[in-house]
Amino acid sequence: MDVSLDQASTLVTAARQVVDRAVARLAQDSEAEGRVDLAAMDREQVLAYDLATSASLVTAAEEMLGWGEGGPLQAQLTVAFAGHVVAEIDARLLGRESSWAAAGAPWHDGQVAQALAAARAPRLLDAIAEQALAGVDLPRGLSDELEMARQTFRDFAEAKVMPVAEGVHRKDADIPEEIISELAAMGCFGLSIPARYGGFTEDGSDGHSESDFMSMVVVTEELSRGSLGVAGSLITRPEILSKALVAGGTEEQKQQWLPKLASGEAMCAVAVTEPDYGSDVANLKASAVADGDHYVINGVKTWCTFGGRADLLMLLARTGTRADKHRGLSLFVIEKPPYPGHAWTHEGKDGGRMDARAIGTIGYRGMHSFEIAFEDYRVPAANLVGGEHGLGKGFYLQMNAFANGRLQTAARALGLMQAAFEAAAGYANERHVFGLPLGDYQLTRAKLAQMAYLIAACRQFTYRSAQLLAGGTSGDGGDGRDGQLEASMAKSFACTAAEWLTREAQQIHGGYGYAEEYAVSRYFVDARVLSIFEGADETLALRVIIRRLLEDALQAR
Repeated sequence: MDVSLDQASTLVTAARQVVDRAVARLAQDSEAEGRVDLAAMDREQVLAYDLATSASLVTAAEEMLGWGEGGPLQAQLTVAFAGHVVAEIDARLLGRESSWAAAGAPWHDGQVAQALAAARAPRLLDAIAEQALAGVDLPRGLSDELEMARQTFRDFAEAKVMPVAEGVHRKDADIPEEIISELAAMGCFGLSIPARYGGFTEDGSDGHSESDFMSMVVVTEELSRGSLGVAGSLITRPEILSKALVAGGTEEQKQQWLPKLASGEAMCAVAVTEPDYGSDVANLKASAVADGDHYVINGVKTWCTFGGRADLLMLLARTGTRADKHRGLSLFVIEKPPYPGHAWTHEGKDGGRMDARAIGTIGYRGMHSFEIAFEDYRVPAANLVGGEHGLGKGFYLQMNAFANGRLQTAARALGLMQAAFEAAAGYANERHVFGLPLGDYQLTRAKLAQMAYLIAACRQFTYRSAQLLAGGTSGDGGDGRDGQLEASMAKSFACTAAEWLTREAQQIHGGYGYAEEYAVSRYFVDARVLSIFEGADETLALRVIIRRLLEDALQAR
């Protein structure tokens, strides 16, 4: 079916106008002394959340427009996604026109309505599904070098990760050491570490180039396609700690830990979240009190993924008062032996102890997420990231590093979606229902088409976010954007898309989708964690995405 990218452009322009008008209205009503008043904004949280989600969709659609010029399939996917974006926004807008400052959506008549009818036509979805059923590896537009890296890790995931993924999931077992050691030998843990410290990134101001970020994305996607729990998250935590060390560590700290992280000699975990404070990082209670040449740690951290196997913990603790909020937090690196299994106790060599237990989860198994209690645990003052200059800077170092974590989470969602998409298309080709292949039914084909355009849109948005983050290391991506907002948007969009896609992939399998013997049942429960970790979706929308959009609107005004 022939479509025109002009149709997509028409729809995306109309959607952008609607979203920007609503953002401007909310910004005006949330302003106090030239800044965003969060209390005022929170009085309209429903609108704020809808706008954050809608803005993420529109931005993804804008990034699709150039990619859509690559061929007929790309054009079809771009137009279909543009229609999806308008339909999603319309559903949120309907009945709330006044709060959106929209007297009437522009796609209800005229040229925009015609473009919408073409983009939402079942014939277009059928044409996309026909190609998806014939081959589910959608065009990516990667360079030869990145394509080679992608294929290398794809082969590894198929040969080493997929055969053990189901066993690790069902038994809630540890990740096999063979996988960790082989990924280390492949240089997987040095992807975000400067070459002068044993890694593979270019030696720029902070060691990250566009090719570095893109390598991280494509490798993470392929490992997550193999298994989210066994391999997809292994490089995330080294990435977060190395980013914090490169940005804020002393030279001695970089020399001490970065080479070990790059080689895989030291695996790491992140201890930030607390039982009473999830995404509310500014109110964390775990304390680090100076005592001679040590800090004494007391408190409880939770959802410390991989905390047992890890040799290093990146700990965010309060060195100031509660009144200092985020300005009273500092980062520490805690060295410990690796422990297998679901519970462990560690006596510190300088005094104090850690007691840990794994939290049982419905999916995302293998790495184990621990609750760790620190009791008078003594950490050398030399392990304070940045030394004395790092006091009170832990929040900023952690948040900067977490932007990369959000980008990686979008890539993890992509890998999981790709695996579910392949499973759904394969089953639809093989399964016969009422005498016909399941893939011959219009509804099945419509679902497969939606899977295809969601994956394509998430992938292109994630790629663009990686490019912008790389530009942000030396200022911006050339258009005033540093990638921080886009990485958060890509994470939000990709993770919610993964929940829908894995559910529908399971649904296409019918009863077998509920059977553990089919991997699609694991994809479904694994996907559920994506909108929760690395920033719960609601917090990401209300405290990062919409806040930045409102600030930009006020500045522009």
